[in-house]
Amino acid sequence: MSNIAGKVVAITGASSGIGEATARLLAQKGARIVIGARRTDKLESLAAEIRSEGGLVELQSLDVTDRNQMEAFIQLANKTYGQIDVVINNAGVMPLSPIEALKVEEWDRMIDVNIRGVLHGIAAGLPIMRKQGFGQFINMASIGAYTVSPTAAVYCATKFAVRAITEGLRQEAGGDIRVTLVSPGVTESELAESISDEEARQVMNDFRRVSIPAAAIARAIVYAIEQPADVDVSEMIVRPTASLF
Repeated sequence: MSNIAGKVVAITGASSGIGEATARLLAQKGARIVIGARRTDKLESLAAEIRSEGGLVELQSLDVTDRNQMEAFIQLANKTYGQIDVVINNAGVMPLSPIEALKVEEWDRMIDVNIRGVLHGIAAGLPIMRKQGFGQFINMASIGAYTVSPTAAVYCATKFAVRAITEGLRQEAGGDIRVTLVSPGVTESELAESISDEEARQVMNDFRRVSIPAAAIARAIVYAIEQPADVDVSEMIVRPTASLF
């Protein structure tokens, strides 16, 4: 029997894609959800649907690059429900481009969201988990955390970093806090819509012809959460069966 019912789970980047699908599935399984993203209209719509089905959910506007906002987001979960079982650092951006295009502002944005956002989530949640004596971080990486492809060098670098941070946290966390890295392959999402470089956009459109739904990643996340406290699913790659990468 699943032990997810009653767990308090905070999810960043919950307004669409994997974050949204994960919030829906966890709420259906009885978790108490706190969702955050910049698009509060999307959050409100999602929260209304979850509540209409009897789920428990709170929401807050969240820019993960702002450490104070992340701290307030995690504190909302803790103050509302009295604990924090899981922090899912899901927010991410993927504006791919060749390095020679010199889209430095887009590089900076990826570094801020994909790396600093994860670190901010850890910094906000770790003291609470240490104090209460339990907890779990689930950090979202990508197949780009294992291999690099043209137009994706900076994006992959951010995901390599998430992989390294997650493994370091796992080694340091000790026996009370679980740490999981989830690396999706090509998944249906809005990530590709942030690509401003026309060449990279076309390459990604071709690449994404074989993809899996966000719900597939949500199920993998649920699997990691529902394990007993002494079982840590440390790393998962979830990709389409037909994918070559």
